[in-house]
Amino acid sequence: MDFTGKVALVTGGGGGIGRAAALGFATRGAKVVVVDHDGAAGEASAGIVRQQGGEVRFVRADVTRSDDVRNYVQETLDAYGAIDCFFNNAGIEGSVTPIHEYDEAVFDQVIAVNLKGVFLGLRHVLPVMLRQGSGAVVNTASVAGLTGGPGMPAYVASKHGVLGLTKVASADVARAGVRVNAVCPGPVETRMMRSLEAQRNPSDPEAVAHAYRAGIPTGRYATPEEVANAVIYLCSDLADNITGTQLVIDGGRNGSGPAAPRR
Repeated sequence: MDFTGKVALVTGGGGGIGRAAALGFATRGAKVVVVDHDGAAGEASAGIVRQQGGEVRFVRADVTRSDDVRNYVQETLDAYGAIDCFFNNAGIEGSVTPIHEYDEAVFDQVIAVNLKGVFLGLRHVLPVMLRQGSGAVVNTASVAGLTGGPGMPAYVASKHGVLGLTKVASADVARAGVRVNAVCPGPVETRMMRSLEAQRNPSDPEAVAHAYRAGIPTGRYATPEEVANAVIYLCSDLADNITGTQLVIDGGRNGSGPAAPRR
């Protein structure tokens, strides 16, 4: 788990799992590039990494725009000359609304960020890794990519799509020494879960949190650091023959029950 001399690129690095992963890579020796649409949040993550002695840069980007994605890849190469680890993590939750009432614009936005953003990341990072002859990618899916739940059509569809892209990409590049996997977190202690709880029951979001926790064998949500640790493992040499698969981090819930965004 030593990443000394490696370069890690993290999208959605402005908070939650992305911030935890950026810090985790940096404290293990990697040079880190944090990407986020929210400039203040991204700079805050970079500041936390620097406080811990890590080397880091922040690049603001909209992951739905090919030019922005191309730019964050180029800025990483200009700064550090390589991309060894890519945590393709940026995503949004959308609204909690039945599919027959779901707003089309919200649907388009969730698919654009969660699915097209992952595709564009793969599209622009994989050529770099293919030239290097090495690299590891981890896409953020979800238990929502393994099952379904009421009121989350865009999120569930996007995360099923992320798993599909993961399997295709891994098959495309495996012979070149590049690995592509996904993580599927269940509920995690992040802003997204607070949003989901509030949307499910605005008058008593804590009741939703209690119900979720009651359905988890460990009795609690995961922490961002626990998911980040799984990402770092999949990017490490310890996972050298693991590609095209997904790692579920859900406290034994095994992807059952209503889908829940996590970041």
